[in-house]
Amino acid sequence: MSLWRRPALLVAITAVLMLAAGFAVGWVAGGAAPGDDSPEAGFARDMQTHHQQAVEMGMYEWLNGEDDAMRAIAYDIATAQSAEIGMMRSWLTDWDVPMSSAEQMAWAGDEHVHDPEEDETMAGMATREQMAELKTLEGAEADMMFANLMIEHHIGGIEMAEAYLDVGDHPTVADAATRMVQVQRKEITDMEAHLSRIESEVEG
Repeated sequence: MSLWRRPALLVAITAVLMLAAGFAVGWVAGGAAPGDDSPEAGFARDMQTHHQQAVEMGMYEWLNGEDDAMRAIAYDIATAQSAEIGMMRSWLTDWDVPMSSAEQMAWAGDEHVHDPEEDETMAGMATREQMAELKTLEGAEADMMFANLMIEHHIGGIEMAEAYLDVGDHPTVADAATRMVQVQRKEITDMEAHLSRIESEVEG
């Protein structure tokens, strides 16, 4: 049986293993411990939240889409970002700072501060309504909506990672942020190509 057609249990097991791997990677990373109000702590907290939605969308697409290439991308996103969540949680544990804070994106400067009273989401994140709609779809419709939402999600994630690189200088965190930018840019390119192909197939 193809890897992409195995039961959902495989995804859950893989995500757990990747999350554990992320904890291990984060735990061994050295360096001075950033404080509670540091850009590093803020970035780790907010990017966890951002990643959690990506994992949720990726899992849904893997289980409900029909295009093998798009489902493979979704699987990669879900497992890789699960590992990164574990890595960032381990940073926060190692630094002995809280896992969450009241004001999202405050670490990135006034132009990035997220006001939950005015907007439900951080940069690029799908709204509750969009997530609910995605979860009504299957097949090619799920493939297309997933791609559109995830492309925007990645654009927002790249913006967040680049914002950290503008204000932070912790080597471990900067390295992770740089990798996020590189990987997500490539995934955007891949999703755009597959989305165009799927749309052509549906229309044709």
